[in-house]
Amino acid sequence: MASEGILLGMGNPLLDISSVVDDDFLKKYDIKLNNAILAEDKHLHMYEEMASKGNVEYIAGGATQNSIRVAQWMLQIPGATSYMGSIGKDKFGEEMKKNSTDAGVNVHYYEDEAAPTGTCAVCVVGGERSLIANLSAANCYKSEHLKRPENWKLVEKAKYFYIAGFFLTVSPESIMLVAEHAAANNKVFMMNLSAPFICEFFKDVQENALPYMDYVFGNETEARTFARVRGWETENVEEIALKISQSHKASGAHKRITVITQGADPVVVAEDGKGEIIPCDIVTQGEAG
Repeated sequence: MASEGILLGMGNPLLDISSVVDDDFLKKYDIKLNNAILAEDKHLHMYEEMASKGNVEYIAGGATQNSIRVAQWMLQIPGATSYMGSIGKDKFGEEMKKNSTDAGVNVHYYEDEAAPTGTCAVCVVGGERSLIANLSAANCYKSEHLKRPENWKLVEKAKYFYIAGFFLTVSPESIMLVAEHAAANNKVFMMNLSAPFICEFFKDVQENALPYMDYVFGNETEARTFARVRGWETENVEEIALKISQSHKASGAHKRITVITQGADPVVVAEDGKGEIIPCDIVTQGEAG
């Protein structure tokens, strides 16, 4: 079937631990709303505290895996999507495999012998959230796994690739292998800026991947950080989106399209030196449920 394996994602598979918390909880663990960070020692006890709450919810996630699962649901063709990342050999890893396979995704996980499956605290306050990721096994992905014949076949079969910027912290070599394959074969390579700290502290590896990106996704905070660390003297999201879209590309087969979201404010789309502002329809809580 032509659509089998058409989309491949690579990223950090995490078991989301989601719960509504209060301001005291945020202060206790020094958490800022509307942010995404990697866990430090001061955060490690929060996962157990959240798990003890009565309103906790567990979700097989991680930024890229969530996107791939949604794409799989939209395509409605079993095996249309594939996914690679690293998990531990434990019960959470088994749950991850079961959930993703049940969703129709063809998962090829690297299973780390020592580290536990990664988790992500999803702290929800008043409709906003913050993500604190404890990567654990997700931080252990090796490019050797990607190079195995049974896994590289997924790369060769795919026509579209999507990788969140978070994976830059784990295996930039794997990202570049896929990016260069996409450019050489006129395939579509897509990445997400993912978080301000990626744009700031992983600028060099992000810069290496940028020429291969046919689509760049992000939000207004990430876009402004991306511009600031590169010395661009503007905070105008439309100007930033245009500059990203016009940055050097490794392949001329596809023009770069930049998509910057702004919450409930209009989405900015830039392509070929032109920007477009697309209003968002406001969905009420009742409609969303």
